[in-house]
Amino acid sequence: MPVSDITRLRSNVQGLNILQALRMVHRDVATHQLRLATGKRINDAGDDPAGLTIAVKLDNRSRNLRTVLDNLGEAKNLIGVAEGGLEKLKDVLSEMQSKVLHAASDSIGTSERQAISSQLAQLTSEINNIATDTSFNGVSMLASAVTFTFQTGETTQTSFTSASYLATALAMTSMAALTAGGVINSSNYAAYLAEITAAVNTVTSGLTTIGSLVNRFTVKEDVIAVAQANTEAAFSRIMDADVAEEQLFLVRSQILQQTSTAMLAQANVNSQGLLSLFR
Repeated sequence: MPVSDITRLRSNVQGLNILQALRMVHRDVATHQLRLATGKRINDAGDDPAGLTIAVKLDNRSRNLRTVLDNLGEAKNLIGVAEGGLEKLKDVLSEMQSKVLHAASDSIGTSERQAISSQLAQLTSEINNIATDTSFNGVSMLASAVTFTFQTGETTQTSFTSASYLATALAMTSMAALTAGGVINSSNYAAYLAEITAAVNTVTSGLTTIGSLVNRFTVKEDVIAVAQANTEAAFSRIMDADVAEEQLFLVRSQILQQTSTAMLAQANVNSQGLLSLFR
């Protein structure tokens, strides 16, 4: 800092020093006020070039992780549609089992058995309807083998392949051929019951696969959520302003601003004492 000499009047060195200090204080005031106004510690690249580079990478990763979380939620919704269809198929098959066992008993007559056969034929058709109508975004999920690929990580994917649950795919040949005039009795019920039991096992296996995948996605959600929260916290520590700290610095700078202004005025008066030499 230049040394002032009060006896040299052409340059007010003391005033220039104080003016420079005032400018620096004013710049600090503006910086702290901007940080408080925006809530950001880094408002342009010059504030912290290295910090800005790190913060941008952290912000991008945080956004990517949020997208992955959304993907996992949507994947669970899609699988939930298939699960709902399989649950309904299981209910229908359970009802069909009960009807076959009822028809096997000789406590009912031919007309009652024909009524049961008519209902079973309708339920078999309903199995096909459920399999066909269970869809997501226009894609039938239970009528054929369809593979869905989900982006469940920043660089990883998870696939889910559905299967066909039509009556023919469930090997329900006898049930599909059953008509309203057909009769299930104590002699032939076993073949029908075996078909339905096998179909129930197939549907139950599909539900097990779906349940395991949903659990897997839930674990992934927890892991990704923790990673996203910590990434966001790291970004905030670099990029966001500490409001309490900035307020303290602002008050200090404002006080210095006032004292520097006062001292600049005083510096302009100091040299006037030399005029007494000319009296």
